Amino acid sequence: MGIVYLNGEFIPAENAKISPMDRGFLFGDGVYEVIPSYQGKLVGFGPHIARLQNSLREIALSLPMAERDWRDIATTLLSQNKYENAGIYIHVSRGEDVKRFHGFPKNTKPTVFAYAFEIPPQQPIDQCSGKGLAITTAEDLRWKRCNIKSTSLLGHVLHFQSSQDEGANEVVLYNGKNEVTEAAACNVFIVKNDVISTPELNNQLLPGITRQILLDMLNKEGIFEIQERVVLLDELLDADEVWLTSSSKGVAPVTSIDGNPVGKGVPGDLAKVVQRLYLAHQFDY
Repeated sequence: MGIVYLNGEFIPAENAKISPMDRGFLFGDGVYEVIPSYQGKLVGFGPHIARLQNSLREIALSLPMAERDWRDIATTLLSQNKYENAGIYIHVSRGEDVKRFHGFPKNTKPTVFAYAFEIPPQQPIDQCSGKGLAITTAEDLRWKRCNIKSTSLLGHVLHFQSSQDEGANEVVLYNGKNEVTEAAACNVFIVKNDVISTPELNNQLLPGITRQILLDMLNKEGIFEIQERVVLLDELLDADEVWLTSSSKGVAPVTSIDGNPVGKGVPGDLAKVVQRLYLAHQFDY
């Protein structure tokens, strides 16, 4: 893992130690971010840190660090680990307490950890050898504050593993009203009759940074009809195209859902156009 950041120090990963009494370990009491970079350029750094600060506010965790402090950490990790393309993982927990107690302790010092890891280069869809993603669908059984990027990810993990067990790449979730929320680790877009739709933001889904960048970019282009609205499961299953978006996947076309083809069963033409636009403009944010 190379050099990591822990509580103000850049140290070899093997020297990084966190107490078993840390509330991040005992309760999942913390938040995180993952920020991609390609050839040394960070993608959506400002929006990622704004979301991190919002997650901290949502769990009442005070941390006196500004965007420039986080940027210094990220750029130092990139320079010391020498990856051509890297993700920066940032993890903040409420810190170590002297006892295990559900209520927030007083005067604990937050634990701040970050590290860089290698990620694959980006390629336009039509240059990739893959045939798109296969996904499953399932009722969303997670908690009701998915807008917080919490480290308590067991619900996501269980849903994601269910798709893996079925030989798929991801799972798209829907609530008790058959409204699509998100995937286990991605946001969801559908295309029908050249109209691009994505579930509107609420407590049921994470405000994805790639989602935000993509929507901003498409609205500026002004050549597509974009809708942020309730998307029903039946619409997902009947869509001409389905995309998943995330910091790790960018814009990824889905070609099968529950074993059935999406459209013609190959990445759609609109996905190729939109992904090329995203690759061209991702560093503008």
